[in-house]
Amino acid sequence: MRKKRWLVAITDTTIQQRFSHVELAQKMINGGADFVQYRDKEATTRQMIETAREIATLCARSNTKFIINDRVDVAIAADADGVHLGQDDFPIRLARHLLGPERVIGVSVDTVEEAREAWQEGADYVGFGPIYSTSTKTDAGPIIGIEALPGLTPKFPIPLVAIGGLNRENIEPVLRAGVHGVAVLAAICQAEDPEAMTREIREFVAGYGEEKSA
Repeated sequence: MRKKRWLVAITDTTIQQRFSHVELAQKMINGGADFVQYRDKEATTRQMIETAREIATLCARSNTKFIINDRVDVAIAADADGVHLGQDDFPIRLARHLLGPERVIGVSVDTVEEAREAWQEGADYVGFGPIYSTSTKTDAGPIIGIEALPGLTPKFPIPLVAIGGLNRENIEPVLRAGVHGVAVLAAICQAEDPEAMTREIREFVAGYGEEKSA
């Protein structure tokens, strides 16, 4: 049976100013992203809620999952599908209590121990990285590389999504390592045509490594 892999496309307006978060989200949706993650480190809470509600409407129309980076309050206010939390963000168990059992909680991790802890605390998936060098996350830890992935992905109980410096040219070895999906920010947001780049990466991810069951 084929293993469905995800593309998580992350919006950003600090590394580019051609498109707003809403415009980027629409392009990512058009390109077939499985998840759109709204990431905004500069807007006020009110601005974030307004933007998130617009994106939530777009995602709902296309059956695309919508998650908010860091902000549980914004996710609740916008009726998003979930949140993605960092190690120093909202506690996972408390986020689950507030969001309920149906919403998605992803957690950024950079060690196997953090991944296991996130799973035990109730995360639905973990974002493992940075796999490669990235300039879009100033608090990212040291580059992990793909060495830890083959030993972790076959037995890890929840989906593992690779993150950090990923683009169309370097995701093949990451997929080969068995990850459930990839999260991409700069390669899409800075592309000349973000919609076309989303589609190109999505088609490659979706078509990679069909697995046959006995």
